[in-house]
Amino acid sequence: MFSSPSSSDAQAAQNRTSGCLLRFLLPPVSVILVGIVLALLLSQIQVDLAETAPLPEDTSGISSKQLAPLFSPEVLAWEEDILNWSEKYQLDPNLIATVMQIESCGYSRAKSSAGAMGLFQVMPYHFKEGEDPYHPGINAHRGLNYLRQSLESGGSTRLALAGYNGGINGAQNPEEYWPDETHRYLYWGVRIYKDANEGKDHSPRLEEWLNSGGNSLCLAARNE
Repeated sequence: MFSSPSSSDAQAAQNRTSGCLLRFLLPPVSVILVGIVLALLLSQIQVDLAETAPLPEDTSGISSKQLAPLFSPEVLAWEEDILNWSEKYQLDPNLIATVMQIESCGYSRAKSSAGAMGLFQVMPYHFKEGEDPYHPGINAHRGLNYLRQSLESGGSTRLALAGYNGGINGAQNPEEYWPDETHRYLYWGVRIYKDANEGKDHSPRLEEWLNSGGNSLCLAARNE
């Protein structure tokens, strides 16, 4: 005959069953939790890379033949000139418009506290004696030639913008040595240009630039 199990034997059996069940469940639960954490980390890395990685492009010439509609009306008013300059200096018109947007918002008489002048905020030492730095064609000639040199030297839009703002030689230094102004310039320029290159009709980064002080330049351009 089989004797009935004692209460202690039953409790031990129950504990063994619970232990086995826990050992069975813990591995899949752990895998799920690790997967969730990794997914969150990867999503953050992708966002960071989107902000900092050089944009894929043909740096040897023009990558688009038309101007994106996302730029402010003051910049779009220069569309015909921008397209002509694009052909002349072999630069993407959206890159030209991006630089004009954050430099002057199309205000040809703009002048910075550092002395940069005109549509593309060109420093005085880039002009020859007798040249009018505020003349759109002359200002574009000096500014866009330098932008083209910066693009050829850097090999990417990111370094082209860094070189245009902080100097071509300065852009060759590690990014941690770039001035804060250059980092801010890239914060605006890289994303605005990326949105334009993707054919978007609206750029949240451009809206942010306008709300951070850019509107004052655009107002001056409207009143010019």
